[in-house]
Amino acid sequence: MKRLKVAYGEAASQFGHLYLPVLPPARPDDDLHPIPVVVIVHGGYWSTDFELIVETPVARNLAERGAIVWNVEYRRVGEEGGGWPRTGYDVANGILALDGPVRAALPPEIARRADFSNVSVIGHSAGGQLALWAVGRLGATTAKATITTIVVQAPATDLVEVGQNGHVALAAFIGASYAETPHRYRDASPVYLPVIPAHVVVVQGDLDVSVPLEMSRSYVDRVRANGQSVELVTVTGEGHEAFVDPTSRCHRETLRRLGI
Repeated sequence: MKRLKVAYGEAASQFGHLYLPVLPPARPDDDLHPIPVVVIVHGGYWSTDFELIVETPVARNLAERGAIVWNVEYRRVGEEGGGWPRTGYDVANGILALDGPVRAALPPEIARRADFSNVSVIGHSAGGQLALWAVGRLGATTAKATITTIVVQAPATDLVEVGQNGHVALAAFIGASYAETPHRYRDASPVYLPVIPAHVVVVQGDLDVSVPLEMSRSYVDRVRANGQSVELVTVTGEGHEAFVDPTSRCHRETLRRLGI
């Protein structure tokens, strides 16, 4: 397995780690076996306390299973002008990089089999909010890639609800309290997005104390009522951090939904 650092912008945090799978010896029917492409958007309260390396074990596991993995970094609160909506734009541009620098970095033997017509996106916690918002903004289709599945793991889907209850990290991300700018909280909330032309899978541990299971249930019910293709997968006995552990049931449920 090989990991490359690929920039998608000029700021220090506008880059990602691109993991290349190790291919078996060439066979005549290789073209009949496309290589899956997975984008990862890490969580961590939109803060510089966390960075893309929290997803390194997961990214490595996916690459070991034969996927091309694009683990995206982005500008976070407290550095380089990160915050809303700039952080969201970074993730959108990181996904758009599939058309340019990511594709260009692939070796020819991998590039010719990369399945950009069936891209999956994973977002954990705050990364779930960013992934849904970015794909919703792009319409799930770039010039050369199509996102068909979004797996959001314990995602922050209703920032209005969280903001009304008061949340220091969220206020820092938005740049103001909910009382000061309620429209910004609504604009950033995936639950208020138009229908995304991709299937959304919400995976949630029932022991999660960071993102309530009820928020995920409410999100699924509300967006399904609007016509969104969506499902909820509840994992018993695991909490918020299980998703960054490739040995967890939460990770295995994610793999099932990705078909990897």
